[in-house]
Amino acid sequence: MKRNAESQKSVKSRSRRKGVLAEAKGFRGGRGRLYRIATEAVDRAHKFAYRDRKAKKRVYRSLWIARINAAVRAHALTYSQFISGLTKANVAMDRKALAKLAVTDPQGFSKIVEIAKGKLA
Repeated sequence: MKRNAESQKSVKSRSRRKGVLAEAKGFRGGRGRLYRIATEAVDRAHKFAYRDRKAKKRVYRSLWIARINAAVRAHALTYSQFISGLTKANVAMDRKALAKLAVTDPQGFSKIVEIAKGKLA
């Protein structure tokens, strides 16, 4: 005797369990093998992944600021003075581009520093 498709939930639930256990692959002990524990571990991993995607942006911004600050101090300015000079000079470069320029092209960066210095005086 066959059942209705609506009442047979084994296909859907099995695929859901397989998906959770596939995501938990590599986890130690029961966290990678037992469904109930694996769901908690995977949910927790998703929570950390979401949080750390946001934190990653903050970490990179602070890295760029540190690099810009180090490069600007060689020109007898502080980071805040440099950024203030850039805003007064209407130079619209983001911190990522400024940090990359400071590392890869110090001469080009020094020209930008001179523009910022000119607006501070």
